[in-house]
Amino acid sequence: MNASTNAQGNSLDGLKWLVVTLLIVAAVGGNVYYADQSLLYRVLGLLVVAGVATFVAIQTAQGAAFWKLAKEARTEIRKVVWPTRQEATQTTFIVVVFVLVTSVILWGLDSLLGWLVSLAIG
Repeated sequence: MNASTNAQGNSLDGLKWLVVTLLIVAAVGGNVYYADQSLLYRVLGLLVVAGVATFVAIQTAQGAAFWKLAKEARTEIRKVVWPTRQEATQTTFIVVVFVLVTSVILWGLDSLLGWLVSLAIG
């Protein structure tokens, strides 16, 4: 029973993606057709159509998997321990100092090699 339900859901996924594509094309076409209307109305119309297209897309197997991934990613972001202001400042200072030291070393090597080449050339 479950296999036949999955097969039917998968066969309808193509139709659902076609509906999503048609909704997007209709939204773009409607935005162009109603270009003389207020921008507010066109944006609201696009948001409504985008919401409907998103709802239909989430009903597919791929859309449901993406929605699950997005929810899990949001959960993982909440687990991140963000640095304090002091830690961020110290890390930035270390990076700036390292870049300055590296640039001075590269400038010195460039000057030395340029001097050696000018001696060799004459």
